[in-house]
Amino acid sequence: MKPIQDSEAYRDKIATVDETGKRLWIFPKKPKGRYYNVRTIVSIVLLAFLFITPFIKVNGEPFLLFNILERKFILFGLLFMPQDFHLFVLAMLTLIVFIILFTVVYGRLFCGWICPQTIFMEMVFRKIEYWIEGDGNAQKRLNKAPWTTDKIIKKVSKQAIFFAIAVLISNTFLAYIIGIDEVKRIATEPVSQNWQGFIAMILFSGAFYFVFSYMREQVCIAVCPYGRLQGVMLDKNSIVIAYDHIRGEPRGKIRKQKNKKTSTAKAATTPESAVDMLPPLGDCIDCKLCVQVCPTGIDIRDGTQLECVNCTACIDACDEVMDKIDRPRGLIRYDSFAGIETGKKKLFTPRVIGYTIVLGVLLIVNAFLLTSRTNVEVLILRTPGMLYQEVDDTYLSNLYNYQIINKTKDEFPIELRLVEEGGRIRTVGEIPNTKAADVIEGAFFIEMDRNVLEGRKTRLTIEVYSEDKLINRVKTNFLGPVK
Repeated sequence: MKPIQDSEAYRDKIATVDETGKRLWIFPKKPKGRYYNVRTIVSIVLLAFLFITPFIKVNGEPFLLFNILERKFILFGLLFMPQDFHLFVLAMLTLIVFIILFTVVYGRLFCGWICPQTIFMEMVFRKIEYWIEGDGNAQKRLNKAPWTTDKIIKKVSKQAIFFAIAVLISNTFLAYIIGIDEVKRIATEPVSQNWQGFIAMILFSGAFYFVFSYMREQVCIAVCPYGRLQGVMLDKNSIVIAYDHIRGEPRGKIRKQKNKKTSTAKAATTPESAVDMLPPLGDCIDCKLCVQVCPTGIDIRDGTQLECVNCTACIDACDEVMDKIDRPRGLIRYDSFAGIETGKKKLFTPRVIGYTIVLGVLLIVNAFLLTSRTNVEVLILRTPGMLYQEVDDTYLSNLYNYQIINKTKDEFPIELRLVEEGGRIRTVGEIPNTKAADVIEGAFFIEMDRNVLEGRKTRLTIEVYSEDKLINRVKTNFLGPVK
C-alpha cells in the first residue's frame, strides 16, 4: 500500500528560518494598490489619534490616562479609581469575547489594519526603508555590497531615523501612563533631577528600536499570542485572506495560442498543438509576486498560515497581475475556505451566534454598570465587635465607620443626613472636605429613639449631601435590644 504523503509540509517550517535554524531576513517588494492606499489612510488616522490624544485635556485632566503606578485611570475624561476595578475586569472579559468573536468571523483583520506593530512596521519604518535603501531587491543588493561611503550613509541614516522615531513613540506611550506634563518635565529638566524617568525613557526607546529594527516580523510570528490563538479560533467559515485554489489551479505560465492558419495535420506535429492538448491551466500564472510582497515571507497559495497578518499586500499584487493578463480580480481575496469550496459565504454559524449572544449580554451589563456609576462612592459599616450603647433613657447609639471616595477632580464638603425620623447623626469630629481623586475616612454615631426601633435590627437609610445636593444614598442596619 502506498503511504499517504503530507500535503502540508510547508507548515513544518517558517519562511524566516533556514534548515540550520539561522534567521532569514525578509526584503519584501514595495506593495501598491487599492488596499494599500486605504490602509495608508487608516494608519494616518490612527497615528494622528495616537500622537495627538495625550495633548487633549477635559477640564484640566487627560482625555486618556493609564497610570498603573498610581492606580489612576482616565477614560474619555472620566476618572476610574481602584474601587472601579470590577468594571475593569468586566470590560476585559468583554474585550476577550469580542476578540474571539471578531477572529472567528473575520480572522486576523485586526492584525493587518489596526495592530500598532503592523502600522508602525509597514506604514512607518518600512516606508522609510524604501525611501532610503530602495525596493526589496535594492535592499538585498545593498546588504551584499561592500561597505562603501554610500552604504554607510544609507545604513547609518536609516538607523538614526529609526531610533529617533522610537524615542518619539516611547515618549508618547509614557504620556499615556504618566501624563504629557510629566513627560515634558522629565524631558526638559536636568537628568540628575529625574534620573528614574530618564532611565525609563531610554529603556522604552531601546525596546521600540530593537523591535522595529531587528525583531520586525518575528514579533508577529513568534511573540504575539494572538497569532498563536488563530489556529484555535478560526474555522472553515472564517473570513481570511485566501487564495482561490479552485480557480487558480493548476498553475502555469500563459500559453501561446496556436496559429489558426496552420493546417490540422501540421498542427498535430507542432509543439503548439501538443500544448493545446494539455488540460487547461488555472488563472494563477505562478509569478510569485504574492510571495515577494509578503512581509512575513509566506506563500499564501499554500493556505491559511500562522504567519499571515492579513496585510492585503498579496491581494494588491495579484489584482495587478490579473489586470495585466485580462482576467478577473479576486484570485486572492477576503473569503473563507468554505466560501471558496462552495461559492457561498456563511457567517452566522452556531458558534458565531453563541459568541454574539454572550457578547451582547456582557455589553448590556457593562452599559448598566457604567451608567449607574456615581462620582462619589460612600461605604458605611457598623464598627465590628461593638454593641449598642445607651445614651440616656430615650436614645440608643451605634458606632459606624465611613469611607467616602471622590472620583472627581473637585473638592467639596460632605454632610450625612438620616432619612428615618426619631434618630440623629453625631460625627466624631468634623467630616473633612473630600479631596480630588482621594478617599476620606472617619466615624460617626447614629442615635435612635428606642421607641421607633423594630427589633434586633432596624434598617436605616443615610443620605449624603454636598451643599444641599444629594449625591448618594446608603443603607445600613441599626443594632438594638431584642423586643
